[in-house]
Amino acid sequence: MRKATIEENKRCPVCDRIDGQVKNGKNRSGTQSCLCKHCKKTYTLEPKKHAYSEEIRRQAIKTYYSGVSGRGVGNLMGMNKANVYNWIKKNKKEPT
Repeated sequence: MRKATIEENKRCPVCDRIDGQVKNGKNRSGTQSCLCKHCKKTYTLEPKKHAYSEEIRRQAIKTYYSGVSGRGVGNLMGMNKANVYNWIKKNKKEPT
C-alpha cells in the first residue's frame, strides 16, 4: 500500500489539514486534482484563471463601438462572441 506524501502546498481548503491529502487524477482542464481523506473534499492545487484582463475587455468594447460586429471582435481577438456581448451588456448597466 502506498503512503500519502505530505507536501506544504497540499492543504485542504475546507478543514485546513496537511496530512491525508492524496492525488485524485486530473480535472477537465488538465490540472492536478487532490482529495482530502478527512473531509472527503476534492480540490484543485493550482486552478487556472479563465478571466480576461480589464485591458482586453475595454479594448473589445471599444472595438465593438467603433463599428465592428460582436462576432468580428471575437474573431479579431480570438475569443467567443458571447464574451463581447456580455461585457457590453454589463457596461450598459454600470453608471458612468
